[in-house]
Amino acid sequence: MKVIKIGAVWCPGCQIMRPRWAEVEKENPWLETEYLDYDQDREKVEKYKLKDSLPVFVFLNKGGEEILRFEGEMNKEKIIEIVAAHRDK
Repeated sequence: MKVIKIGAVWCPGCQIMRPRWAEVEKENPWLETEYLDYDQDREKVEKYKLKDSLPVFVFLNKGGEEILRFEGEMNKEKIIEIVAAHRDK
């Protein structure tokens, strides 16, 4: 599983989520993640057809297909729950 994290420096929710994800990634070293900046990585971000809210977290299976998408803030426990449930996908 891979998670594409899309955010921006001007986004308050993105700033809140950054340290939460850092903890999750540290505790789950097998988890592959990629951060895309909404403004700087515009071409890559457009591929995910975002609505108007940030941050966005796109969960991909081993084949690179989207299996889940979440927008906004979520607590660390919820992230860990989602990651654990989809680890082998």
